[in-house]
Amino acid sequence: MANHKSAIKRIRSNNAKRLQNRYYAKTTRNAIKKLRGSETKKEAAALLPKVVAMLDKLAKESVIHKNKAANLKSKLTKKVNAIAK
Repeated sequence: MANHKSAIKRIRSNNAKRLQNRYYAKTTRNAIKKLRGSETKKEAAALLPKVVAMLDKLAKESVIHKNKAANLKSKLTKKVNAIAK
């Protein structure tokens, strides 16, 4: 158990940040799944900027690695461009 006041506060703040990071990461994963499952080009093109912004935010806050975000954005953009209609 933590012995210092600052250590106790750090535990509390770390737990709050961990829960917040998990929420944003899960929300982003769900958005990616929705984008991958979209049938029409119009729907996918509308979702892409939102998903890219979410990935950029996660990378900026070091929830995911910046290269992982770049790889995901690249793959999703290729997928949207490959949809016929």
